[in-house]
Amino acid sequence: MSPNNNFRTGYRLALAATALCVLVVVLGAFTRLVDAGLGCPDWPGCYGHLTWPQSEGSVARAAARFPEFPVEHDKTWPEMVHRYFAGTLGLVILGIAIANWRWAVRSTTDAFPRKHTLGLLVLVIVQALFGMWTVTLKLWPQVVTAHLLGGFATLSLLWLLSQRYAQHYWRLPYMAHRLLQGLKPLAWMGLVLVVLQIALGGWVSSNYAALACTDFPTCHGEWWPEMDFVHGFNFAQSTGPNYLGGLLEGSARTAIHVTHRLGAIAVTLVLMWLGLRLWLLGQPAPRRLAAVILVALAVQLTLGITNVLASLPLAVAVAHNAVGALLLLTLVTLVHRIHAAQSST
Repeated sequence: MSPNNNFRTGYRLALAATALCVLVVVLGAFTRLVDAGLGCPDWPGCYGHLTWPQSEGSVARAAARFPEFPVEHDKTWPEMVHRYFAGTLGLVILGIAIANWRWAVRSTTDAFPRKHTLGLLVLVIVQALFGMWTVTLKLWPQVVTAHLLGGFATLSLLWLLSQRYAQHYWRLPYMAHRLLQGLKPLAWMGLVLVVLQIALGGWVSSNYAALACTDFPTCHGEWWPEMDFVHGFNFAQSTGPNYLGGLLEGSARTAIHVTHRLGAIAVTLVLMWLGLRLWLLGQPAPRRLAAVILVALAVQLTLGITNVLASLPLAVAVAHNAVGALLLLTLVTLVHRIHAAQSST
């Protein structure tokens, strides 16, 4: 098989893996939001089963083995379905890494992204460990947040891999190319801020602070309510307790929630400025991507506000996670396009 055919095959595989990873991320959000993170108190099975206990006898044995965690069928299946899809994704990434390595060994060029696929494989193994620790450490917020970030990192690297296989790049006139290169710092700032906002969102979710404020744009009717940042952002919380439902006091959760809102303001300002700068390049491709970024941002803000005012509807909360992933991928795409862009003169 020629290198071009290998790249096309790699592109299709990476794109399929990206779609599967989106599903895993959405399933992970759904699992958290229905409080099913401890739907199975053991790992990798569920109450000692490959699937989950369903018959009366198996439920009775599970209750005897795990008396602190009664079987709740509305929580066991989301957790295990998430694990099945995550495990499948891991096998797909392993297959991509093996195939890419074989193509690279047989190729006379050094164009195949071996380090990229190897890094993805290491990351998915670390993700499996965090998945295990999420259960064994009983939803310790630090691990839950790290697990969420690992999922988004996996998604980003898979999408970037598909772009590298596809060898997509912008060819722009000299002046537009020069102006685009000047946007590198701003694009990276936007990407970093989106990642930090996702991390804050994970911290909100893992500490059950999404409903710490139920009004908007104020919180508890105030612009600056009583907040406890020391406990809200205490990353040295001890392990051991069951963190299902959260253990922080109201003022600490409020501090987390308000910080997430402030992060949203920062992201909005930077991405609006970035979108305007891309639009002013006057080139169709950058303008299309700028439009996608700004539309995704507007949808994400609308979903976030709706979560507050409507008391966290499940469908809206899951969509908020999904659109957050989309917004991240648009920034990853932009940074890749800027670095790969070529001048037509």
